[in-house]
Amino acid sequence: MRYANILATGRYVPEKVLTNADVEKILGEKVDEWLQQNVGIKERHLMAEGEVTSDLCVGAAKQAMERAGVKAEELDLIIIATDTPDYLSPATSSVVQAKLGATNAGTYDINCACAGWVTAMDVASKTIAADDSYHRVLVVGAYGMTRYVNWKDKKTCTLFADGAGAVVLGASDQPGFMGAKLLAVGEYHDALGIYTGGTSRPATAETLELTNGKPSVQFVRKFPATFNTERWPMLLRQLLERSKLTMNDVNQFVFTQLNLRTIEATMQVLEQPMSKTHWTMDKWGYTGSACIPMTLDDAVVQGKVKKGDLVALCASGGGLAMASALFRWTA
Repeated sequence: MRYANILATGRYVPEKVLTNADVEKILGEKVDEWLQQNVGIKERHLMAEGEVTSDLCVGAAKQAMERAGVKAEELDLIIIATDTPDYLSPATSSVVQAKLGATNAGTYDINCACAGWVTAMDVASKTIAADDSYHRVLVVGAYGMTRYVNWKDKKTCTLFADGAGAVVLGASDQPGFMGAKLLAVGEYHDALGIYTGGTSRPATAETLELTNGKPSVQFVRKFPATFNTERWPMLLRQLLERSKLTMNDVNQFVFTQLNLRTIEATMQVLEQPMSKTHWTMDKWGYTGSACIPMTLDDAVVQGKVKKGDLVALCASGGGLAMASALFRWTA
């Protein structure tokens, strides 16, 4: 049997910091107290003017590759999970391949919004298990959403941030990846996203006028406030039952980092202590498809994930797409 193991993690956090106080100056109204109490965000990081999404990917990838002892030419595949690509076409993964010099790697992007990286981990792990020509796979989640923020819209400019997280997966005869479960509730595909720029709403002068002159991320209509707290436990239970495991067997839960209160409520439903999860939205804001690998890396660096631990990943994002996965930590 062949299994995918996480050899190492990495992250890239842009230098520029925007605090809640900075956002208050932009908006001209108080948001700091509400954000900290209801969401958990204190500050966020923004990519530099000259940076693009592929640069964020490369920063995280290089750190993960150095820690794994893997050279660029040893990569067989690069998968980038993002809904803020460098271009509509071609794929950002090809740009990353060129910037890394990973001349032997195939490339493709995955876009299921903020569930993209966990979904990519599922696909990459099964690729390694099924095909013995794949030995080293780079999986990166990247987010450059501040390029799509309307800074006068407090529903979005208070939340979104930029960054990237990466892992290098390697083939092994020791179980690492233990399975995944995906779900979507497509009836909410029009609830939140970047709706200008595709074939449904091309970027014309007329459509851009509706979004402050550029394609912008929008919360268009509400979805149930309990959406994640109801579905995250369901996904995890289904996933654990397949492996004949329980919530108590999980050593670390890593969730989408949109709202700390949602994570707290979910851990209560799971009847698990907050010590078994980790969060980073307080210092990095909401980094979408990058938030789970960035948070996983932060937990690893802080010593919260150790060899032999069972790690559960659970993500959700626009679409509404959801993904969960289990890994036995072997690094």
